[in-house]
Amino acid sequence: MSDKKSTVLDVRKVSKDFSLAGGKKLSAVSDISFTISEGECFAVIGESGCGKSTLAKLITRVEDVSSGEIIFRGEDITKRNKNQLKSVRRYMQMIFQSPISVVSPRMTIGSFLLEPYINYRLADKAKAKEEIARMLEDVRLSPDCLKKYPHQLSGGELQRICIARAFSLKPELLICDEITSALDVSVQQSVMQLFNRMRTDTGTSCLFICHDLALVKNYSDRVAVMYLGQAVEIMKSEELGTRAVHPYTRGLLRSMLFISSQRDKGMEPIKGEPQSPIDVPPCCRFCTRCPYADERCFRETPPLREVEAGHWAACFKDS
Repeated sequence: MSDKKSTVLDVRKVSKDFSLAGGKKLSAVSDISFTISEGECFAVIGESGCGKSTLAKLITRVEDVSSGEIIFRGEDITKRNKNQLKSVRRYMQMIFQSPISVVSPRMTIGSFLLEPYINYRLADKAKAKEEIARMLEDVRLSPDCLKKYPHQLSGGELQRICIARAFSLKPELLICDEITSALDVSVQQSVMQLFNRMRTDTGTSCLFICHDLALVKNYSDRVAVMYLGQAVEIMKSEELGTRAVHPYTRGLLRSMLFISSQRDKGMEPIKGEPQSPIDVPPCCRFCTRCPYADERCFRETPPLREVEAGHWAACFKDS
């Protein structure tokens, strides 16, 4: 599911289940597989609660997987302990949705940016300060920021600081969890342009979790569509609006309002009630909302199959 470039991340049949009272099981992520190549930006989209953020936590090993393998830089990190993961996280960084929740209110911005150099012994203090000054210039912020505390900066400025810190370690993989959703619309584009320029300049790969389909089309190479913990379609991002085949992906596109949309067309919400993620029976998880569902959809789980070169979908329709 990727090109001939070297593979940075290989997620193989990864699942995450949470045990509930009464022996019940909540399936948050189910049997997901994909790869991310060197320099590629791979997006993940889907409704709230579909498992996007849980997937990010599994890849970063904040949460343990229930089954499957996560291969990063050619090594299986699925069962690595906390001490072993420290060296992994030197090359895998995460940028979170809300920057104010990441920084300490008692720590100056300068101290926050200095931390990675101290933790990984990348440079002495003098050299680190030189690097930090260069980073601030890269994200177009004044050196005066270094003496300030988080509450003295805007949301956009804080997100730029978090981007600078993530890139300071020169990671091979960046995981971005809704990095613009907490920002004003007026600053979203400037932050994304900055992020994309830095990623392109460094050749860093990226897992880009987002709900904004316009950003996905403009800034990612491929996209995976998630529904109730499963990947139902994987395709090139540029073809998202024209070649989507899964009924859920098409429904998701119809339910979004774009500036370019025709005024009289409007939005068309997906009808029906989603299944509960608790003790899900073998079936297509979208069958209760799908206009094309038949008996087979209610008794079998459709596999992710290649419908055309580089385009995968989990649907029995036309199979």
